[in-house]
Amino acid sequence: MQNEILWLTMLLANFLLIILAYRIFGKWGLIIWIPISVIIANVQVIQTVELFGFVATLGNIVYASSFLVTDILSENYGKEEAKKAVWIGFFSLISMTLLMNLALFFIPLKGDEFAGVAHEATSTIFSLMPRIAIASLAAYLLSQRHDIWAYHFWRKHFPTDSQIWIRNNLSTCISQLIDSTVFVIIAFWGVFETSVMWEIFISTYFLKFIVAAADTPFVYLGKRIFKKGKFYLD
Repeated sequence: MQNEILWLTMLLANFLLIILAYRIFGKWGLIIWIPISVIIANVQVIQTVELFGFVATLGNIVYASSFLVTDILSENYGKEEAKKAVWIGFFSLISMTLLMNLALFFIPLKGDEFAGVAHEATSTIFSLMPRIAIASLAAYLLSQRHDIWAYHFWRKHFPTDSQIWIRNNLSTCISQLIDSTVFVIIAFWGVFETSVMWEIFISTYFLKFIVAAADTPFVYLGKRIFKKGKFYLD
């Protein structure tokens, strides 16, 4: 149960950090979480673990939390601000991939054992990054663009504050399905056996679905913070 307890702890920590960032920095606190989530998720995703009896990749929580951010931005500031945050995340992922892969071409200092170990560890993580990054970029853009469009589509049909949970869940659950499908196919096709890849897909979407359902109270909390309009450093 250790992994499951840690996973739930990380879930709560992500949500609370997002709300804290919003409370302190206002809109920009939400926007800055997008590159944080994209970069961390694409480092964590290379680690596979067992969760709730499934083979799963880490990074699901922090990545899925970006949909909470874009939903709060869509709800409080409109479609264009949410789109801006998505493009910032896109740029951040490209920048990280480029800079970290350039770093791998450096020759570590001879005679420095730690430098050699550090270079090998960095290479182990980031030499996988280009394929993971391509998968993430494709999945990220398609799913996030759909999420923003769907959120405002459902907002027209369910416009009241009491119906936030409807537009939040209807938009995010389908967006997470798009994201999981695109990412798993591009990132893991030919890397794992089909049965393992299918298990990763099911577990990935299942876990993201839990995150999507669990983030609903925090969308309401984001709305409440917005109405108060008091941010410490905004």
